[in-house]
Amino acid sequence: MKRHRGHKARLCLAPSQASAAEDQGHAARALWNLVHDWWTMLPKERRSLAAADAVIRQGRKDLPWLGVLPAQAAQAVLKTYFQAWRNCWEGRAQAPTFKGRFRSRMAVDIPQGRDLQIVRLNKRWGRMWAPKIGHMLFRWTRDLPVGSRADKGNRVSGARLVKEADGWYVVFRVQTEVPEPAAHTGPSVGIDRGIAKPLALSDGTFREHDPWLTEGETKRLRRLEKARERRRRARKPGERDSRRLTRTYNQIAQLRATAKRRAVDWQHKTTTGLAEMFSRIGVEDLQIVSMVKSARGTVGAPGRNVCQKAGLNRAITAEAWGRTVTMLEYKAAERGGIVVKVLARNTSRRCSACGCVTPGSRETQARFVCKNPGCGFEANADTNAGRNIDHAAGQAVSGRGDLGGTRSVKRQPPFRPHAA
Repeated sequence: MKRHRGHKARLCLAPSQASAAEDQGHAARALWNLVHDWWTMLPKERRSLAAADAVIRQGRKDLPWLGVLPAQAAQAVLKTYFQAWRNCWEGRAQAPTFKGRFRSRMAVDIPQGRDLQIVRLNKRWGRMWAPKIGHMLFRWTRDLPVGSRADKGNRVSGARLVKEADGWYVVFRVQTEVPEPAAHTGPSVGIDRGIAKPLALSDGTFREHDPWLTEGETKRLRRLEKARERRRRARKPGERDSRRLTRTYNQIAQLRATAKRRAVDWQHKTTTGLAEMFSRIGVEDLQIVSMVKSARGTVGAPGRNVCQKAGLNRAITAEAWGRTVTMLEYKAAERGGIVVKVLARNTSRRCSACGCVTPGSRETQARFVCKNPGCGFEANADTNAGRNIDHAAGQAVSGRGDLGGTRSVKRQPPFRPHAA
């Protein structure tokens, strides 16, 4: 079967190349906004992909500053915009909107893989070519199907230049042919996601990590955030940001990007190990967006414990539970496994040995002691929840039959106790 994956690598750009890439990124954003205005102002009967293409071609002739964007990248902007509307019409996303200068990420598409001219220079560095920028160096961290290794089924089909807070990156679109995965023969597991224990497995083990930022980096981030607030208060209403405030914004963004990069690295390594070890992985079907809503309330009905809830929301967001499940789903499917989503109700309050939900069983945040007189089961609270999730996942699979190892399940039949 054909597998399409993205591979992200860091670019090393000369100052002139970085300036050219930023010019193209600004032009691509402005072109998106122009197409959006043109599309929304026209009557529905006059909207078409061909008409938009003609307008873009004419605009590149009339507006010289749009000429810095390569023609193929301009066509990619149009295709991306049209796909955004298609996703909206089919109910997969919201309608596309205006892209603000400071609220959007700069990106430039290179649709044709043959234009990249990828060459590996040594163990750590590779070289690629981008239109109107030239040859660029990038970090070689994964073998790419280029040169003699490339064919119709294994190739780099395109790329996108993306600017993050800590510099420019290239995201390659890699197509490979892999054999159909055999059914995974490993054991099953249930995973409870939390804050104190990021991932608690039903077998009694945990997957933990250190703080994403070191102690020194955390202190520096707090110091920069205080400086940001002081400089924002000193700014007059309607006045532009000073260079010092802009530099503070950039420094904060770089530290947060460092934390995110470390978090994604840990998640990739952890989910790969779990997908290789277990055949069926059960997780809770959490509504994370609802869980991280603010408790501020309204003027008439103000919320309670707003600061505590805000801290919990930040902790949940930092763990990125949804991204962990997304990684598990495609990695398990590649190895013949399956990820099963079950209802989260009472998974932390039910005893995994007897199946009873008794008041006061959750003695502390980390300790579960069943209050059923005939049971008395004791375990870590997160481990007990993982056992409940594992059993519910098994019930869901058996209730629906063979799932083929590639789909998620969101059904939870009646409970049956987990084997102690």
